[in-house]
Amino acid sequence: MKHLFLGIAVWLVGSVVTAQGFEPMPRVHYVHFPSLDAARPLTVAAQLRLPPASAGAKLPAVVIVHGSAGVDSRGSLYAQALNRVGIATLEIDMWAARGFIGGLSRPRGVPETLPDAFGALKYLAERPELDAARIGIMGFSWGGVVSMLSATAPYTEQYLGRTLRFAAHAPLYPVCWVYNAVPGYDFRAFTGAPVLIQAGALDTYDDPDTCSRLVQGLNNPSITARVYPGATHAWDRLEPEIRVNDPFAHKGRGGEVVFTPNPRVAQESVQATVGFFRQVFGLR
Repeated sequence: MKHLFLGIAVWLVGSVVTAQGFEPMPRVHYVHFPSLDAARPLTVAAQLRLPPASAGAKLPAVVIVHGSAGVDSRGSLYAQALNRVGIATLEIDMWAARGFIGGLSRPRGVPETLPDAFGALKYLAERPELDAARIGIMGFSWGGVVSMLSATAPYTEQYLGRTLRFAAHAPLYPVCWVYNAVPGYDFRAFTGAPVLIQAGALDTYDDPDTCSRLVQGLNNPSITARVYPGATHAWDRLEPEIRVNDPFAHKGRGGEVVFTPNPRVAQESVQATVGFFRQVFGLR
C-alpha cells in the first residue's frame, strides 16, 4: 500500500515540474455564492483557483462537484491538472451549506443539489476574468449525477431560463442505472453541450456495461462514454481503499461497494478530462 501512494505522489509532483522549472501557481480564493433554490435559500462555500492569464484574455472555468463523502482528494487532483493548462476551477461544498457530514449523511436525492451547481455557473459567469461561454462542470459519483442532470434542458431552464448553460459536462462514475428509471433523473432532453462519461468496469453501483448501454440507447453523438477495465467506483481517490454500504448500489438493490485507488486509471481519467475540456474550450 505504501508503494501505491508513493507512486501517486511521484506522478503528482512530476506533473507540476517542467523543463523550464516550476509552473506558476494559481491564485486561490475562498468564496461563497447563493444557491438558486428559491424555496430554501442557501450560501455555498467554494474554492476558486485562477491560473495566470494572458493580458486581456478571459479564462475558461470548470465547476467541480464532490461525491457523497464530501470534498476530498479528488477535487484537488483534477483542479491542479486543469489549472496547469489555463482553466480556472471552482470546487463547491454542498454538504457544509446543509449541515451534512457525508456518506449517508446527505440529501435524499441529487436533484436537491442542482441549484448549487447552477448557482456556481451564474457566479462564475458574472466574474470579469472568466468567459461565461466557456464554463464546464465535472463531478464524482453524486457530483457525477449533478454533472449529468445539469446537461438536461428542463433542469437548466428551470434555474437559469435560456440565458446561460454549461458548455461541457464530464461526469465520473455517475451511477448510470438511475437515468430514465427513477423519477427526477430523466436524461432525455439536452442543452446540446457535449458530455463525457467515465466509468469503471468493476463499479458495483452498475453492471460493467451500464454506462455504455445508456449512451448507445440515447443515440446522441455529443454524449460519449469511456469505461476503464479493472477500475472500481472512485478509482481516483488518493485515500486508502474503503468499503461502504449504499442503498443506490447494485442497481438500486443496495449493498456493499468497494472504492479501490488505481493510480494508472486515475492518470488516464485526469488526462481524458483535461483533454475533453481543452478541446471544448478551444485551447491548444
